[in-house]
Amino acid sequence: MADDTTVVWERPERGARGPAPERSRAQITAIAVELADADGLAALSIRAVAKRLETGPASLYRYVAGRDDLLDLMADAVAGELDLGVPLSTDPVEDMVALAVQVKALHLRHPWLNDLPPEPLRLGPNGLAYLDRALQVLAPAPLADRAKLEAIATLNAMAALFARTQAQAGRTPTGRQAAQAAYLAKAAAEGTHRWLTAAIGHDGSDDPFDDPDALFARIARQVLTGWLRGEQTV
Repeated sequence: MADDTTVVWERPERGARGPAPERSRAQITAIAVELADADGLAALSIRAVAKRLETGPASLYRYVAGRDDLLDLMADAVAGELDLGVPLSTDPVEDMVALAVQVKALHLRHPWLNDLPPEPLRLGPNGLAYLDRALQVLAPAPLADRAKLEAIATLNAMAALFARTQAQAGRTPTGRQAAQAAYLAKAAAEGTHRWLTAAIGHDGSDDPFDDPDALFARIARQVLTGWLRGEQTV
């Protein structure tokens, strides 16, 4: 069985004992991502991956120590889909927003990312490359190094939240959700809550939530711009 006292990327591809390798971590990870994309993390297990590979679960423990290793490998594999080679402009805010938009799109393609058990350091080679690129993007910004890391973490969290909300909005609303939307619209139309009516309108003609991608980019831009201004005034 693989050692679980070191991160998976610092261990050999497979244990030294046993028959000649028939699989690879990349192959195992790709199957795991396919399963999670199709049915969510609840459907993911070493046994399920082994079944897809037409082998026994025990054989996979030569490559991974357990499900946590598998989750680490999956998260890092999909992080490799981010395009980190886009030429930078002279505006770190716009460049960072563009990177955050990519992160949101990644979460939309792989909704199970939002269901990963939260760990502050779930980083592999691709995750480290992303973090380094994000810090490069923010290098011209007048922020302390710690503030840059906090800004990146905040935008990543926003991207994940917006992706989850967007995915849910794309589904056919349940009766309860439709009733909630009607209740909100009625409250705005009645004008009893004047600040709410003024903010969202009462006739639905100017819905600020029509374009989720533009909404996310706009808010991310505002958050990062405000962060920069706040740091400059400290």
